[in-house]
Amino acid sequence: MDTRALRNPYHDYDGTPASTQGLFDSQGKLTSEFAQRLSSKVSELLAVMENGLKSADPRDCTSYTGWAGIALLYLHLHNVYNDSTLLQRALEYVSRSLKCLTRRHDVTFLCGDAGPLAIAAAVYHRLQRVHETEECINRLLQMHQHVVTGAGGLPDEMLYGRMGYLYALVFINQQLGQDRIPLQYIQQISEAVLVSGDNLSKRLRFQNHSPLMYEWYQEQYVGAAHGLAGIYYFLMQPGFVGTEEYVHRLVKPSVDHVCRLKFPTGNYPPCIGDDRDLLVHWCHGAPGVVYMLLQAYKVFGVSQYLEDALQCGEVVWRYGLLKKGYGLCHGAAGNAYTFLALYRLTQDPKYLYRACIFADWCMNYGKHGCRTPDTPFSLFEGMAGTIYFLADLLQPMKSRFPAFEV
Repeated sequence: MDTRALRNPYHDYDGTPASTQGLFDSQGKLTSEFAQRLSSKVSELLAVMENGLKSADPRDCTSYTGWAGIALLYLHLHNVYNDSTLLQRALEYVSRSLKCLTRRHDVTFLCGDAGPLAIAAAVYHRLQRVHETEECINRLLQMHQHVVTGAGGLPDEMLYGRMGYLYALVFINQQLGQDRIPLQYIQQISEAVLVSGDNLSKRLRFQNHSPLMYEWYQEQYVGAAHGLAGIYYFLMQPGFVGTEEYVHRLVKPSVDHVCRLKFPTGNYPPCIGDDRDLLVHWCHGAPGVVYMLLQAYKVFGVSQYLEDALQCGEVVWRYGLLKKGYGLCHGAAGNAYTFLALYRLTQDPKYLYRACIFADWCMNYGKHGCRTPDTPFSLFEGMAGTIYFLADLLQPMKSRFPAFEV
């Protein structure tokens, strides 16, 4: 394993009450001291972020590095703290985002126009501005046909492809109520993704290994952002694929193929055929693959999926404090969500402990000599994502990796 990580200086959880270090009680409820520390840090970093955003790219509308991502952070903070000024901030940023949409063929939640429109719909909905909410949803659904047909060589992955658009529809349903976007819209995209994966697997003569196969820029990526794990995670969500049999016949053996790519360390390669065990990020490696494994365990009940997911947790504990910094996509905050996902499923306090410890690391923002990202205050590369995680940790059972987890 290469050392893109800093050595983890913390003691691991040993199962004794003392080893929770006053972070949470036996019920898994954060102590008021630790919750207070998190909230103070959220306020402090928000002030730094607001100041830093004065020099951010005024034309970047996206959720990944632009204004929509900041709006999503404030929407989340409004969820956590229920303070109406936070909703006003979300409105300001999402309005800014809507003024500079890409208007290109970028259709995804993270890197295209679907994100700003979906986030705006959620903000307007909370402000009870019905007309604007509907308008955003209609504009979002105007892209649907383009996505289903895959016009313009649209890929299938999360950042730039069909799954990134599908997530925008799921986000609307999460925020506005389960049937706001009829399930058939989601199923049509899932079906198109299945056909696409089936075609590529046949073209590459890969069916014996994996009935589905996907690529982005001629590389068969494995991770959550551009790759197989992210795609299969969505295809295994209840009801997203209309025909249950397809999930068993096509998706499960394809998931099993990803499982076979696991390194002895428990980590996963960035691409098929790449044997370098280097990256422990949400975008490439165990911290993104874990969601696919946990979903496979929930759907198919095979204990090996859970064992592999728990192994991801060990990889992240050892190698998850990254020189790249504190962000979501490739940083300590994104990696900490691995522990929260494992905690929600297993209720094992070890994982809550580890999430709290990674939060402690993140609260010493800028003190570890990590490199500064290109967009230092953004949601997916920078400080906004860290703030999102610290606030999410206040309600561990409700936490979700933003712009990805269902």
